Amino acid sequence: MATEDSASAIDWEFAASVGGRLAGPGPTLSPEDAAETVAELREDAAIATGHVRAFTHLTAPYDVAPVLVVDRQRWVRANTQSFQMLMQPVVDKALGSRPSPALVKAAGAKVTGAELGGILGFLSSKVLGQFDPFHGDAGRLLLVAPNVVHIERELEVDPRDFRLWVCLHEETHRVQFTANPWLADHLKAEISNLTGTLDVSAILDEGLGRIAEAFKPGGPTLVEVLSTPEQREVIDRITGVMSLLEGHADVVMDGVGPTVIPSVEHIRKAFTVRRRGVGVMDRLIRRLMGMDAKMAQYRDGAAFVRTVVDRVGMDEFNSIWAGPHTLPGKADILDPESWIKRVL
Repeated sequence: MATEDSASAIDWEFAASVGGRLAGPGPTLSPEDAAETVAELREDAAIATGHVRAFTHLTAPYDVAPVLVVDRQRWVRANTQSFQMLMQPVVDKALGSRPSPALVKAAGAKVTGAELGGILGFLSSKVLGQFDPFHGDAGRLLLVAPNVVHIERELEVDPRDFRLWVCLHEETHRVQFTANPWLADHLKAEISNLTGTLDVSAILDEGLGRIAEAFKPGGPTLVEVLSTPEQREVIDRITGVMSLLEGHADVVMDGVGPTVIPSVEHIRKAFTVRRRGVGVMDRLIRRLMGMDAKMAQYRDGAAFVRTVVDRVGMDEFNSIWAGPHTLPGKADILDPESWIKRVL
Protein backbone atom coordinates (compact mmCIF):
# COMPACT_ATOMS: atom_id res chain seq x y z
CA MET A 1 0.00 0.00 0.00
CA ALA A 2 2.75 2.45 0.91
CA THR A 3 5.25 3.70 -1.64
CA GLU A 4 8.75 4.90 -0.93
CA ASP A 5 7.57 8.52 -1.15
CA SER A 6 4.48 8.02 0.98
CA ALA A 7 6.49 6.18 3.59
CA SER A 8 8.29 9.47 4.29
CA ALA A 9 4.98 10.86 5.54
CA ILE A 10 2.75 8.14 6.97
CA ASP A 11 3.23 4.40 6.90
CA TRP A 12 -0.32 3.52 5.88
CA GLU A 13 0.25 -0.22 5.91
CA PHE A 14 1.58 0.00 9.46
CA ALA A 15 -1.48 2.07 10.44
CA ALA A 16 -3.79 -0.63 9.10
CA SER A 17 -1.78 -3.33 10.86
CA VAL A 18 -1.76 -1.54 14.24
CA GLY A 19 -5.45 -0.66 13.99
CA GLY A 20 -6.34 -4.22 13.08
CA ARG A 21 -4.47 -5.63 16.06
CA LEU A 22 -6.06 -3.15 18.47
CA ALA A 23 -9.54 -3.74 17.06
CA GLY A 24 -9.94 -7.20 18.55
CA PRO A 25 -12.19 -9.88 17.12
CA GLY A 26 -15.48 -8.91 18.74
CA PRO A 27 -18.03 -11.37 20.13
CA THR A 28 -17.66 -15.09 19.59
CA LEU A 29 -20.01 -16.59 17.01
CA SER A 30 -20.36 -20.08 15.65
CA PRO A 31 -19.78 -20.39 11.88
CA GLU A 32 -23.52 -20.92 11.43
CA ASP A 33 -24.44 -17.83 13.47
CA ALA A 34 -21.81 -15.74 11.66
CA ALA A 35 -23.15 -16.79 8.26
CA GLU A 36 -26.72 -16.05 9.37
CA THR A 37 -25.74 -12.59 10.62
CA VAL A 38 -24.02 -11.71 7.34
CA ALA A 39 -27.00 -12.94 5.31
CA GLU A 40 -29.51 -11.03 7.43
CA LEU A 41 -27.56 -7.78 7.24
CA ARG A 42 -27.37 -8.03 3.45
CA GLU A 43 -31.08 -8.83 3.25
CA ASP A 44 -32.00 -6.00 5.63
CA ALA A 45 -29.89 -3.53 3.65
CA ALA A 46 -31.83 -4.43 0.50
CA ILE A 47 -35.16 -4.17 2.32
CA ALA A 48 -34.19 -0.81 3.84
CA THR A 49 -33.45 0.74 0.45
CA GLY A 50 -37.08 0.54 -0.62
CA HIS A 51 -38.32 1.97 2.67
CA VAL A 52 -35.86 4.88 2.48
CA ARG A 53 -36.76 5.68 -1.14
CA ALA A 54 -40.48 5.68 -0.33
CA PHE A 55 -40.12 7.86 2.78
CA THR A 56 -37.66 10.41 1.37
CA HIS A 57 -39.03 10.57 -2.21
CA LEU A 58 -35.41 10.37 -3.42
CA THR A 59 -34.75 8.39 -6.59
CA ALA A 60 -31.70 6.26 -5.97
CA PRO A 61 -30.50 3.35 -8.13
CA TYR A 62 -30.39 -0.10 -6.59
CA ASP A 63 -27.36 -1.40 -8.50
CA VAL A 64 -24.56 0.95 -7.38
CA ALA A 65 -22.55 1.40 -4.18
CA PRO A 66 -22.11 -2.19 -3.00
CA VAL A 67 -22.99 -3.39 0.49
CA LEU A 68 -20.07 -5.05 2.28
CA VAL A 69 -20.54 -6.88 5.58
CA VAL A 70 -17.12 -6.70 7.24
CA ASP A 71 -15.26 -7.46 10.44
CA ARG A 72 -13.38 -4.83 12.45
CA GLN A 73 -10.06 -5.45 10.72
CA ARG A 74 -11.51 -4.94 7.27
CA TRP A 75 -13.24 -1.77 8.47
CA VAL A 76 -9.88 -0.45 9.69
CA ARG A 77 -8.22 -1.24 6.36
CA ALA A 78 -11.06 0.37 4.37
CA ASN A 79 -10.78 3.57 6.39
CA THR A 80 -7.00 3.59 6.14
CA GLN A 81 -7.43 3.56 2.36
CA SER A 82 -9.88 6.47 2.55
CA PHE A 83 -7.54 8.48 4.79
CA GLN A 84 -4.67 7.82 2.42
CA MET A 85 -6.68 9.02 -0.57
CA LEU A 86 -7.76 12.21 1.21
CA MET A 87 -4.61 13.07 3.16
CA GLN A 88 -1.59 11.74 1.27
CA PRO A 89 -1.17 14.70 -1.13
CA VAL A 90 -1.16 17.38 1.57
CA VAL A 91 1.04 15.36 3.94
CA ASP A 92 3.60 14.65 1.24
CA LYS A 93 3.64 18.30 0.17
CA ALA A 94 4.15 19.55 3.73
CA LEU A 95 6.69 17.01 4.86
CA GLY A 96 8.57 17.00 1.59
CA SER A 97 9.84 20.49 2.40
CA ARG A 98 11.21 19.42 5.78
CA PRO A 99 14.80 18.20 5.33
CA SER A 100 15.28 15.06 7.40
CA PRO A 101 17.52 12.01 7.14
CA ALA A 102 15.82 9.00 5.58
CA LEU A 103 16.02 7.10 8.87
CA VAL A 104 14.30 9.92 10.75
CA LYS A 105 11.53 10.10 8.14
CA ALA A 106 11.00 6.36 8.27
CA ALA A 107 10.78 6.43 12.06
CA GLY A 108 8.36 9.35 11.93
CA ALA A 109 6.21 7.50 9.42
CA LYS A 110 5.95 4.55 11.80
CA VAL A 111 5.01 6.78 14.72
CA THR A 112 2.34 8.61 12.71
CA GLY A 113 1.07 5.34 11.32
CA ALA A 114 0.82 3.93 14.84
CA GLU A 115 -1.13 7.00 16.00
CA LEU A 116 -3.60 6.72 13.12
CA GLY A 117 -3.88 2.99 13.70
CA GLY A 118 -4.64 3.60 17.37
CA ILE A 119 -7.49 5.95 16.49
CA LEU A 120 -8.95 3.55 13.94
CA GLY A 121 -8.53 0.63 16.33
CA PHE A 122 -10.54 2.49 18.97
CA LEU A 123 -13.27 3.48 16.53
CA SER A 124 -13.49 0.01 14.98
CA SER A 125 -15.31 -1.34 18.02
CA LYS A 126 -17.82 1.55 18.03
CA VAL A 127 -19.00 1.75 14.44
CA LEU A 128 -22.07 -0.25 13.38
CA GLY A 129 -22.09 0.89 9.79
CA GLN A 130 -20.61 3.52 7.52
CA PHE A 131 -21.18 4.78 4.01
CA ASP A 132 -17.87 5.58 2.33
CA PRO A 133 -18.72 8.04 -0.48
CA PHE A 134 -15.14 8.27 -1.73
CA HIS A 135 -14.61 4.67 -2.77
CA GLY A 136 -14.76 3.96 -6.49
CA ASP A 137 -17.36 5.68 -8.63
CA ALA A 138 -20.35 5.54 -6.29
CA GLY A 139 -19.07 4.66 -2.80
CA ARG A 140 -19.65 1.60 -0.66
CA LEU A 141 -21.66 0.71 2.42
CA LEU A 142 -19.80 -1.07 5.23
CA LEU A 143 -21.78 -2.94 7.89
CA VAL A 144 -19.59 -4.08 10.79
CA ALA A 145 -21.13 -7.41 11.78
CA PRO A 146 -19.24 -8.05 15.08
CA ASN A 147 -20.28 -4.66 16.44
CA VAL A 148 -23.92 -5.11 15.45
CA VAL A 149 -23.98 -8.44 17.30
CA HIS A 150 -22.14 -6.98 20.30
CA ILE A 151 -24.56 -4.07 20.69
CA GLU A 152 -27.72 -6.09 20.18
CA ARG A 153 -26.53 -8.43 22.94
CA GLU A 154 -25.49 -5.57 25.22
CA LEU A 155 -28.81 -3.77 24.82
CA GLU A 156 -30.79 -7.02 24.94
CA VAL A 157 -32.83 -6.11 21.86
CA ASP A 158 -34.39 -8.30 19.19
CA PRO A 159 -31.57 -9.09 16.74
CA ARG A 160 -33.64 -9.02 13.57
CA ASP A 161 -35.32 -5.75 14.52
CA PHE A 162 -32.03 -4.15 15.51
CA ARG A 163 -30.30 -5.14 12.29
CA LEU A 164 -33.02 -3.63 10.14
CA TRP A 165 -32.98 -0.51 12.32
CA VAL A 166 -29.22 -0.10 11.77
CA CYS A 167 -29.64 -0.69 8.03
CA LEU A 168 -32.34 2.00 7.79
CA HIS A 169 -29.85 4.60 9.01
CA GLU A 170 -26.93 3.45 6.87
CA GLU A 171 -29.05 2.88 3.77
CA THR A 172 -30.30 6.45 4.10
CA HIS A 173 -26.72 7.61 3.61
CA ARG A 174 -26.34 5.38 0.57
CA VAL A 175 -29.55 6.81 -0.90
CA GLN A 176 -28.46 10.39 -0.13
CA PHE A 177 -25.25 9.99 -2.12
CA THR A 178 -26.45 7.74 -4.94
CA ALA A 179 -29.54 9.88 -5.59
CA ASN A 180 -27.31 12.98 -5.65
CA PRO A 181 -24.00 11.97 -7.28
CA TRP A 182 -22.60 15.51 -7.04
CA LEU A 183 -22.65 15.33 -3.23
CA ALA A 184 -19.57 13.14 -2.83
CA ASP A 185 -17.48 15.39 -5.12
CA HIS A 186 -18.63 18.46 -3.20
CA LEU A 187 -17.76 16.95 0.16
CA LYS A 188 -14.39 15.78 -1.12
CA ALA A 189 -13.67 19.27 -2.43
CA GLU A 190 -14.52 20.80 0.94
CA ILE A 191 -12.24 18.34 2.71
CA SER A 192 -9.51 19.19 0.20
CA ASN A 193 -10.07 22.90 0.94
CA LEU A 194 -9.53 22.14 4.61
CA THR A 195 -6.54 19.82 4.33
CA GLY A 196 -4.94 21.95 1.64
CA THR A 197 -4.57 24.84 4.10
CA LEU A 198 -3.25 22.76 6.98
CA ASP A 199 0.21 23.82 8.14
CA VAL A 200 1.41 20.31 8.94
CA SER A 201 4.91 21.57 9.72
CA ALA A 202 3.57 23.96 12.38
CA ILE A 203 1.43 21.22 13.85
CA LEU A 204 4.45 18.96 14.08
CA ASP A 205 6.57 21.73 15.62
CA GLU A 206 4.09 22.97 18.20
CA GLY A 207 1.31 20.42 18.08
CA LEU A 208 1.94 18.79 21.45
CA GLY A 209 1.49 22.03 23.30
CA ARG A 210 -1.65 22.89 21.40
CA ILE A 211 -3.08 19.40 21.73
CA ALA A 212 -2.59 19.62 25.50
CA GLU A 213 -5.25 22.35 25.53
CA ALA A 214 -7.82 19.77 24.48
CA PHE A 215 -7.22 17.80 27.67
CA LYS A 216 -8.25 20.71 29.90
CA PRO A 217 -11.73 20.46 31.46
CA GLY A 218 -14.18 22.16 29.13
CA GLY A 219 -11.42 22.65 26.58
CA PRO A 220 -11.77 22.66 22.80
CA THR A 221 -11.68 19.60 20.56
CA LEU A 222 -8.55 18.63 18.65
CA VAL A 223 -10.07 20.03 15.47
CA GLU A 224 -10.58 23.39 17.13
CA VAL A 225 -7.06 23.72 18.53
CA LEU A 226 -5.41 22.65 15.28
CA SER A 227 -7.29 24.98 12.94
CA THR A 228 -7.15 28.65 11.92
CA PRO A 229 -10.16 31.00 11.62
CA GLU A 230 -10.18 30.41 7.84
CA GLN A 231 -10.17 26.66 8.32
CA ARG A 232 -12.98 26.91 10.83
CA GLU A 233 -15.14 28.51 8.14
CA VAL A 234 -14.65 25.40 6.02
CA ILE A 235 -15.28 23.24 9.10
CA ASP A 236 -18.57 25.10 9.66
CA ARG A 237 -19.65 24.31 6.09
CA ILE A 238 -18.68 20.67 6.46
CA THR A 239 -20.47 20.56 9.83
CA GLY A 240 -23.62 21.86 8.17
CA VAL A 241 -23.51 19.11 5.53
CA MET A 242 -22.73 16.35 8.02
CA SER A 243 -25.47 17.54 10.38
CA LEU A 244 -27.93 17.41 7.47
CA LEU A 245 -26.85 13.90 6.46
CA GLU A 246 -26.90 12.46 9.98
CA GLY A 247 -30.08 14.25 11.04
CA HIS A 248 -31.86 13.22 7.84
CA ALA A 249 -30.90 9.58 8.51
CA ASP A 250 -32.21 9.78 12.07
CA VAL A 251 -35.51 11.24 10.85
CA VAL A 252 -35.85 8.40 8.34
CA MET A 253 -35.15 5.82 11.05
CA ASP A 254 -37.81 7.34 13.29
CA GLY A 255 -40.27 7.78 10.45
CA VAL A 256 -39.98 4.32 8.94
CA GLY A 257 -39.12 2.34 12.08
CA PRO A 258 -42.55 2.18 13.76
CA THR A 259 -44.13 0.79 10.59
CA VAL A 260 -41.68 -2.08 10.04
CA ILE A 261 -39.85 -2.70 13.35
CA PRO A 262 -42.10 -3.89 16.21
CA SER A 263 -39.61 -3.16 19.00
CA VAL A 264 -38.29 0.14 17.61
CA GLU A 265 -39.31 2.20 20.67
CA HIS A 266 -37.27 -0.01 23.00
CA ILE A 267 -34.32 0.00 20.59
CA ARG A 268 -34.31 3.79 20.27
CA LYS A 269 -34.42 4.38 24.02
CA ALA A 270 -31.67 1.87 24.76
CA PHE A 271 -29.44 3.13 21.96
CA THR A 272 -29.86 6.78 22.90
CA VAL A 273 -28.53 6.02 26.37
CA ARG A 274 -25.58 4.16 24.86
CA ARG A 275 -24.69 7.07 22.57
CA ARG A 276 -23.69 9.10 25.63
CA GLY A 277 -20.66 6.90 26.17
CA VAL A 278 -19.65 4.81 29.13
CA GLY A 279 -16.92 5.55 31.60
CA VAL A 280 -14.70 8.59 32.11
CA MET A 281 -11.94 7.50 29.71
CA ASP A 282 -14.37 6.62 26.95
CA ARG A 283 -16.06 9.99 27.25
CA LEU A 284 -12.71 11.83 27.27
CA ILE A 285 -11.59 10.07 24.10
CA ARG A 286 -14.91 10.80 22.45
CA ARG A 287 -14.61 14.50 23.26
CA LEU A 288 -10.99 14.76 22.11
CA MET A 289 -11.84 13.07 18.82
CA GLY A 290 -14.88 15.26 18.25
CA MET A 291 -17.38 12.45 18.80
CA ASP A 292 -19.40 14.67 21.14
CA ALA A 293 -19.79 16.99 18.16
CA LYS A 294 -20.98 13.98 16.18
CA MET A 295 -23.76 13.43 18.69
CA ALA A 296 -24.73 17.09 18.35
CA GLN A 297 -24.91 16.60 14.58
CA TYR A 298 -27.51 13.88 15.05
CA ARG A 299 -29.58 16.01 17.42
CA ASP A 300 -29.34 19.37 15.66
CA GLY A 301 -29.58 17.92 12.17
CA ALA A 302 -32.69 15.92 13.02
CA ALA A 303 -34.36 18.99 14.53
CA PHE A 304 -33.54 20.98 11.37
CA VAL A 305 -34.96 18.32 9.04
CA ARG A 306 -38.14 17.86 11.09
CA THR A 307 -38.74 21.62 11.25
CA VAL A 308 -38.34 22.13 7.51
CA VAL A 309 -40.39 19.06 6.54
CA ASP A 310 -43.17 20.09 8.93
CA ARG A 311 -43.19 23.58 7.42
CA VAL A 312 -42.95 22.82 3.68
CA GLY A 313 -43.34 19.05 3.17
CA MET A 314 -40.88 16.41 2.01
CA ASP A 315 -40.88 17.35 -1.68
CA GLU A 316 -40.04 20.99 -0.98
CA PHE A 317 -37.47 19.91 1.60
CA ASN A 318 -35.76 17.92 -1.15
CA SER A 319 -34.77 21.22 -2.76
CA ILE A 320 -31.88 20.90 -0.34
CA TRP A 321 -30.28 18.35 -2.70
CA ALA A 322 -30.26 20.68 -5.72
CA GLY A 323 -26.57 21.52 -5.36
CA PRO A 324 -23.92 23.01 -3.09
CA HIS A 325 -25.71 26.38 -3.03
CA THR A 326 -28.81 24.90 -1.36
CA LEU A 327 -27.00 22.98 1.37
CA PRO A 328 -27.36 24.38 4.90
CA GLY A 329 -24.44 25.87 6.74
CA LYS A 330 -23.83 25.36 10.44
CA ALA A 331 -25.83 28.50 11.23
CA ASP A 332 -28.77 27.28 9.11
CA ILE A 333 -28.88 24.00 11.03
CA LEU A 334 -29.53 25.96 14.20
CA ASP A 335 -31.98 28.34 12.47
CA PRO A 336 -34.08 26.38 9.94
CA GLU A 337 -36.18 29.45 9.10
CA SER A 338 -33.07 31.14 7.70
CA TRP A 339 -32.58 28.25 5.27
CA ILE A 340 -36.26 28.29 4.23
CA LYS A 341 -36.11 32.04 3.50
CA ARG A 342 -32.84 31.70 1.56
CA VAL A 343 -33.71 28.67 -0.57
CA LEU A 344 -37.50 28.35 -0.89
